[in-house]
Amino acid sequence: MTTFRKCLLAVLLLISLPSWAQGGTPSSEQLRASAEQLVANSQVKAAFAKIDANKDAILKEWIALTEINSPSSHEQQRSEYVMALLRKMKLDDVHMDKTGNIIAVRKGASAGPAVVIDAHLDTVFQPGRVIKAEIRDGRIYAPGVGDDTRNVEALLAIIRALDSAKIKTKRDIWFTFTVQEETTMNGVEALLAENKSRFGDFIALDGGYEGFNYGGTGVNWYKHHIIGPGGHTKSDTPPYSASLPLSRAIARIYELNIPKDPPTFMNIGMLGGSEVPNAKAADAWMSLDLRSTDDAVLKDLDAEIAAILKEEAERVGMTVQTEIVSATPAAQIPGHRNSNLVRTTEAVYHAMGFADPPIGNAATNHVNNALRAGVPAVATGAGSCEGSHSVRENCDIASFYIGVKKAMAITLAMAQLDGK
Repeated sequence: MTTFRKCLLAVLLLISLPSWAQGGTPSSEQLRASAEQLVANSQVKAAFAKIDANKDAILKEWIALTEINSPSSHEQQRSEYVMALLRKMKLDDVHMDKTGNIIAVRKGASAGPAVVIDAHLDTVFQPGRVIKAEIRDGRIYAPGVGDDTRNVEALLAIIRALDSAKIKTKRDIWFTFTVQEETTMNGVEALLAENKSRFGDFIALDGGYEGFNYGGTGVNWYKHHIIGPGGHTKSDTPPYSASLPLSRAIARIYELNIPKDPPTFMNIGMLGGSEVPNAKAADAWMSLDLRSTDDAVLKDLDAEIAAILKEEAERVGMTVQTEIVSATPAAQIPGHRNSNLVRTTEAVYHAMGFADPPIGNAATNHVNNALRAGVPAVATGAGSCEGSHSVRENCDIASFYIGVKKAMAITLAMAQLDGK
């Protein structure tokens, strides 16, 4: 490229930027004005109108997706359903990677890093479960309807709305439908390992509706075992089943002081022991889920819990074995609260009518993985839901359509409208 052409390209790029970008970091007022201008844009309003005009069809498809049970690592049936829908849309590329993630690309007019908007295909419910959605009092009830099926449907609705309004962007948009979020995070890890150099911003649709998160919580999963000799119910030796010291340990663990600042959480969700009623457990075990935005807090809790288990096991002449199922460090990036992505997301929230959105740094989803890979990320969600990971899970239907528009507006704010 000649020096003249290089200079001309630089001038053109400068002209194409908004005024605040030419002058440096925008103020909050400038970002809000830009977001308000975006949502008032005639094409964006047409895309919003497409969502409003197709509420019944969107709800019907949301129900259909929900009723396809999609346990983590068993997402194939839902994946096939989504792939069939995507192939009917106007996209530049639709493919499934070797891990099972679906990637749908909508090309932008300019070169540059892509904006990724992601929802995970998997749920937490066991294979073979029959799921039937029920609507009552303006809400939809079904296991998995919110986490994360509502956001899978949001991506599909956004793609259709963008096409209907003939919206073009400067940056590529990658719509990713990822697998294994609820267990190993292998799906997003593979996506990032292969493509992170192409990504400029990552929007994880998973979690909050009223607000959003910009930091990732550290999550450690363990399987703690107390090992004893076992024996028949009537045997004199050994006198105890390994379930006794485990039970004592659990009671003590739940008495630990779990800090609220920094945000920290603990759960013992699974238990196991003997396989028959008339045997003393030779291996009594529990799962442990520890989460915190501070890795030092996790380390301290690990040590306290290990000490309790050791004391209770040795009290009855038994031993402890610990498996680390997974360990994900916290992803707290200095200065990220004031990054372009976070501040723009906040501005869009205000422009969409969210007066005082709660903004946190405690996401437990793909934000963590993206940030650790060096990709700026936020987590938000389409629609207000309750009872995640339970059979009582339910979502407010009216807020879902607002959430779809909000997610689309955040994506467009980052991808930038192409006015050609």
